[in-house]
Amino acid sequence: MGIELSVFANHEVGRVTFNEPLARHNSWRIGGTADLFVEPESPEQLAVLMKCCHEQALPLVVIGRGTNLLFDDRGVRGVVVKIGERMAAIRIDGSRVLAQGGAWVPRLARRCMLAGLSGLEHCIGIPGTIGGLVIMNGGSQRRGIGENIVGVTTVNRTGAVETFSRAACRFAYRQSALQGSGHVVAAVELSCPPGDPAAIRRAMLLDLRARREKFPLKQPNCGSVFLSTEAMHASVGPPGKVIEDCGLKGLRHGRVEVSRQHANFIVNLGGATAHDVLELIETIRAEVRRRIGFDLRCEVRYVSPEGETLPAHLKLP
Repeated sequence: MGIELSVFANHEVGRVTFNEPLARHNSWRIGGTADLFVEPESPEQLAVLMKCCHEQALPLVVIGRGTNLLFDDRGVRGVVVKIGERMAAIRIDGSRVLAQGGAWVPRLARRCMLAGLSGLEHCIGIPGTIGGLVIMNGGSQRRGIGENIVGVTTVNRTGAVETFSRAACRFAYRQSALQGSGHVVAAVELSCPPGDPAAIRRAMLLDLRARREKFPLKQPNCGSVFLSTEAMHASVGPPGKVIEDCGLKGLRHGRVEVSRQHANFIVNLGGATAHDVLELIETIRAEVRRRIGFDLRCEVRYVSPEGETLPAHLKLP
């Protein structure tokens, strides 16, 4: 499908490029091109962009830093919208923190630390944007960003701006009411209690040190591939342990491999394809199901050429 720039005629929607390689915009460094790639610079531009795409019935995918996405090798035959560094302002007023959806989470955590605000220590090593973190109630150490949320301002598929309270977001472990809703996070308000900057910094350094020791940070990857459920965690442990116990550390398919450092990571060895990843995911799931009886579900999301986004295990190779 060819998309003409005229669909945004007389509208300011931000920076627009054609046939943008999506491998540049996700941490796995995998994927084809996007017909149209747009980077809005304000919530107002985002609202106009969403409205235009809705009126033109254009396939639409919204991304942050692409840290949990697997783009198809054929790319996206539609519009990819990046909420990133062009829409990443942060403002701190006492214990009240306001951040636009594209704010980089480590930068936000550091800003809070310097202001003597606690609560985001567990986020320091998460390389995504605050908008993506809110949608999935992301975090580490089994904590979630929802603990600190006061309210979330979104733009829906028709371009309408809406505000959700923390209660309305219905945060649960790695879940929120915003998931799958079509709402794009434009801005968030957080409440972070005062703390000792030195103690906060020490906690962050410990977290970063643990990440360097545990995770394959020097190879392209998407972070944790599989979700940890309470039932599985209590019975046989987290996904990384389960996969390792099945003898799958180092298993390779094409140009991807189960990390030898942490088995819930799949690393790109160079030149990997989405097909490589999907095949390896299915092999892991089949072996875990056969050996242990648990059905692993993916945290990583697959993006189809038509712009559909779904958990990667639901997309068969």
